Amino acid sequence: MVRAGYVYTALVFLTASVSLFSADKSDTPSPQRASIFRSNVEMVVIRASVTDALNRYVVGLEREHFKVFDNKVEQTIAHFSSDNAPLSVGIIFDISGSMANNLLNAKNSVVRFLQQGNREDEYFLVTFNERTMLVQDFTSESDAVRNEMPLVRAKGRTALYDAIYAGLQKLSEARNDKKALVVITDGEDNSSRYTFSDVKDFAKESDAQIYVIGEKGDLGYGRHIINEIVSLTGGRAFFPQSLKSLDYYCDLIHTELRNQYVLGYVPNNAAHDGKWRKVKVQVQPPEGLPRLSVHAKEGYFASKR
Repeated sequence: MVRAGYVYTALVFLTASVSLFSADKSDTPSPQRASIFRSNVEMVVIRASVTDALNRYVVGLEREHFKVFDNKVEQTIAHFSSDNAPLSVGIIFDISGSMANNLLNAKNSVVRFLQQGNREDEYFLVTFNERTMLVQDFTSESDAVRNEMPLVRAKGRTALYDAIYAGLQKLSEARNDKKALVVITDGEDNSSRYTFSDVKDFAKESDAQIYVIGEKGDLGYGRHIINEIVSLTGGRAFFPQSLKSLDYYCDLIHTELRNQYVLGYVPNNAAHDGKWRKVKVQVQPPEGLPRLSVHAKEGYFASKR
């Protein structure tokens, strides 16, 4: 029996995100620091979502149900709230040749996602094969993105790392604090200039959450790589047997972004050393709730003076 005050959310919102903005591989943006998530030591802010064993989101929890550890040292949570802030979302859309059979369904899922956004949200659309291209820059007019979808054609190879890297760069221009990339793909990288290590390092410094929906059968070793990248950011990866179930996973991601908790703390370690600090968020279910899982960013870089 679930106690009053704790609610399982239904899948009613949709929000996918993916990003990028370049053209040819030779024109892919060079690595640079963008949208750095660094603590100024006054406050570290972590967004967290909580799910049960059936992947249902749990809202209505309170500050006392959470614990935060910074480099294994428990911290005092100074700020706690529920976060339904506007979103800045990049949609990274795989248009490589292997997507041909899934392209129409994937287009429809993106359109469905856009229709369920809020007026304060903003989006951009990036397509990628061996090239990455910003098809639609940041806009609050979802129709502007939706109108581009019928023009997309599937061909070429897959520069997945380039697309994610460029998407993180683009998000540095976002006007909203809550940022996400949602990547829709069916294959492993075979054409990027950037490496897995490049993307991982950039993701650690970004304040964006990365979500990936990838077809299970075609990803192979790429699943481990994707999981490692998204877990760093507090995002998640989903690997359905077929992208025909894409609507469900897009809804799931949007619902997660709309049902997050914001935890803020002043680190016990006040050193401005620029080092990576690992963060662990734990949730202790109140009486009447089953075991819960928490999804949050894995760390941050302290400020450096």
